[in-house]
Amino acid sequence: MTFESQRTPNAEGIHRAAAKLAEFLPETPLLEARIGNATVWCKAECLQPIGAFKIRGAWHRLSDLSEAERARGVVGVSSGNHAQGVAWAARRLGITAAIVMPVDAPAVKLANTRALGAEVVLYDRPGGEDRDAVAAKLCAERGATLVHAFADPWVIEGQGTAGLETARQMAARGLGAPTRVVAPCGGGGLTAGLALALPHAEIVPVEPEGWDDVRLSLAAGEIVQVSKEAPPTACDALQTPATRPINFAVLKDRVPFGLMVTPAEVRAAQRFAFSELRLVVEPGGAAALAAALAGKVKLDGRTVIMLSGGNTDPASFALVLAGSD
Repeated sequence: MTFESQRTPNAEGIHRAAAKLAEFLPETPLLEARIGNATVWCKAECLQPIGAFKIRGAWHRLSDLSEAERARGVVGVSSGNHAQGVAWAARRLGITAAIVMPVDAPAVKLANTRALGAEVVLYDRPGGEDRDAVAAKLCAERGATLVHAFADPWVIEGQGTAGLETARQMAARGLGAPTRVVAPCGGGGLTAGLALALPHAEIVPVEPEGWDDVRLSLAAGEIVQVSKEAPPTACDALQTPATRPINFAVLKDRVPFGLMVTPAEVRAAQRFAFSELRLVVEPGGAAALAAALAGKVKLDGRTVIMLSGGNTDPASFALVLAGSD
């Protein structure tokens, strides 16, 4: 039985996840920035202990496992950020973790996942190998629990805690609730969680060029797959072939549209984050900021931009900073 058939994510679960995370995880900063004449608020999830928001969903999922499930271990699928979140939570909870990762994942993400004690099982993403099939085989052989990167109610609820935290921070500054939250989007775990956590805010998912299946799915009213001819993208964290029913069920009712950004717009956003906020943000983590800088989304004093991750290879980041496009 899959997680999708067991239950649906809900706001109560997000509040429960937030209470668990508050016991040991400090809040990430909410940083003020100016884009044109507008003030925006940047949620620096790139400063999490694993460098990405994925720690939220991973902790909520693994900490809810039964003792028997913990003893059998977990299997995750990820290009790197979810991998590190699962590995971090597994090490803290004493759970064995195996992560199915692509052979072309950034070296820093592979190294960090291994350093956290997880077993890395590589699959050939460029060659078309199915990561879900690899993970399913491991789960069957080991009796392990699959911790999906986005199609899991616990993971969705955990990611939604970033929205609750942001709303609290804005209220503490006397700003009122967020009017909209612009967020990088891969499979839709973060955007679905934000939509449940902040029902009165406009949630805007942003995807890289050619990998905008959520945008196309929202426009079509049904799940659309990424084209087999999708171009290479530096946004490895957002490189998912399609959202899943559990995510789309939330998004189609609460999220009216999605946006797409180009590679040049993403690089410009990485440079902006570094120069204006003093932050290192990976390509996928900069997608929402890219849309804002490119004028693709409405901005006001209560617009929040999620900077979802900062795990990028130093050499790649140096090339971005040296560029001028």
